[in-house]
Amino acid sequence: MARRPLPRILSSGTTSLARGRDLARTAADSATDVLHPLLVIGRGLRVLAAAGRHKWARTPKDKRGPALFLGAACVLVVALVPYGPLAGLITLMAAAAWQGRDRTPVKSGPSDAESERLGSLYEALVPYFSTPEDPNPLFAHGGEWDRAFSGYAFDDAGRVTRLRIRYPAYFTDGEAASRARIEALLHAKSGRGREYFFDWDEEGNQLDLTVLAPLPTGIAAQPFVTSPGETVLGFTDAGSVQRTLPVLEDGEPCDVPPVIWRTGPRSTEPHLLAVGRPGSGTSSLLRSIALQALHHGGEVLIVEGGGSGEFSCLSGRTGVLAVECGPAGALATLEWAARETERRLMAAHRAREAGRPAPEDTRRPLWILLDRPSVLAHLATAEGGPDPLAQLQVPLRHGRAAHVTVVVAEQFDHLELLNDAVWQHTRARVVLGPAAIQQITDVLGLPPHTTPTAQVPPGRGYARLGSGPVHRVQVPATPDPYDDSTHSEHRQAVLELLPGRQLPAPGAPARVTLSKPLRIVQPPGPSADAEENAEVPAEAPPARGPWPVGPRTPARGPTPARGPTPAVAPARGPGPDSGCGTTPRTCAGARLRCRPRPCRPAGRPPRAGPRPPRPPARRR
Repeated sequence: MARRPLPRILSSGTTSLARGRDLARTAADSATDVLHPLLVIGRGLRVLAAAGRHKWARTPKDKRGPALFLGAACVLVVALVPYGPLAGLITLMAAAAWQGRDRTPVKSGPSDAESERLGSLYEALVPYFSTPEDPNPLFAHGGEWDRAFSGYAFDDAGRVTRLRIRYPAYFTDGEAASRARIEALLHAKSGRGREYFFDWDEEGNQLDLTVLAPLPTGIAAQPFVTSPGETVLGFTDAGSVQRTLPVLEDGEPCDVPPVIWRTGPRSTEPHLLAVGRPGSGTSSLLRSIALQALHHGGEVLIVEGGGSGEFSCLSGRTGVLAVECGPAGALATLEWAARETERRLMAAHRAREAGRPAPEDTRRPLWILLDRPSVLAHLATAEGGPDPLAQLQVPLRHGRAAHVTVVVAEQFDHLELLNDAVWQHTRARVVLGPAAIQQITDVLGLPPHTTPTAQVPPGRGYARLGSGPVHRVQVPATPDPYDDSTHSEHRQAVLELLPGRQLPAPGAPARVTLSKPLRIVQPPGPSADAEENAEVPAEAPPARGPWPVGPRTPARGPTPARGPTPAVAPARGPGPDSGCGTTPRTCAGARLRCRPRPCRPAGRPPRAGPRPPRPPARRR
């Protein structure tokens, strides 16, 4: 049987139907584009109507009548006002368009990768936050992590940046060891190489984990807006302090929170100890403190034990009394500092007894900066001399009342060489550079609330003032301006802050260094008991020290000597009130004139012969 062909409309309709569907789809899209405003308004009117019905249903029955009357009155007023209906219609259409707009769907939860990361973190915390006796444990293997975690946030790489953890009340959050284990675990599971801040809420049994942003490193040395007695140690996080300073960061003005160290008679932590590794920025911190002290009119004594010339830029500047690098010079400088502290205390005490204010020279701040003093102590011990650090006891104990501030910078490897006075009186502490948590705890007295990282820029560390909290700190970039390997803009900023050179006045006595002993040459003719002696030649070049020695005044006349007198006698380093000076001299730091007294040479025999009889007293 022959097969009958299909009708024409069925055989050739496939192409026509496909073309028709494309035309219908195109027409629908065009109509949607044209009628999109009407669709939006219609969707908005539907939303407004639903909101009106919901509001009417929630209105109590006794208030529906007054509400209906108020609505009718509003409609009547709008109808009677000129252009009222048009304005009302426009307002209604605008409200409908706003309510019917397309709203992007909000992300309601973490992605699969983020959920998996939170689940693994939850499982890692189960052994620490659960006990077998708990009937309803918050942390259990295979449990739901959303019961314990909230407030989570992730970065572009999928790592946790913020997380709030609820833990059971029986967890020993008051013990430092228990908290340290949890912090170490979270640091390892959330990603290393970042600094985490842990905020323990012991009352609410919550732990907030936050990834801290890096502190700014582009802030160079500059004149900070502070009052006298305030020193900027560095800059910290915004939530740590309640004060900001206007600074320039890479040439752009901004406000950053500082770590302010207050010194003076009212300070509770008058002295500072900075500890770090080589290249951590302790010398930069000392330079920054010295520049700020000179900016406020203070006087600076610098003892550099490393011998690298880090502070040569300050030598000979106005306000810098001395920059010493050798054991003998350091010993003489610190001896003078101890006597200067005593002199200030006595002068202030006499002024108070007389009912007068303290003299001006006793109220001028004196800063004693020591960089790696343990090296000088080791050299002095090897040479058989006294320890220069022993001279720091007087400035450390009584320096606050005498406006004397001591700053010591040392490395971790030589901390055992510091004496007890330094550890006892330096209540302001700074730790710079990479260090273990135990090392930071040993210096600051408290562990940091953040996780230290292995790689940090120079000047990054932690600071604690007295019994306060531990702050992250970034020291302002204050490099040696004579070091060409540092940033040129930072070196130029330091050069601009340096005071001018201190030029000697015409006819002023030359300065000699106390890093070498002086020799007193006494001729055999004049007596050792004369009021003034012959000239004392100095065997050293012009010095950096604060003790100018002037030319001697010739003796009044020869006096026969009563015993053999040596031609050359060694003398100890003079101080401002040593009582062994041979000529009146002016101390640069003390600004006092010592009383001239004859120098008694070592080894002179006692007086020969009996003393002459005294004249009898005259009777009235």
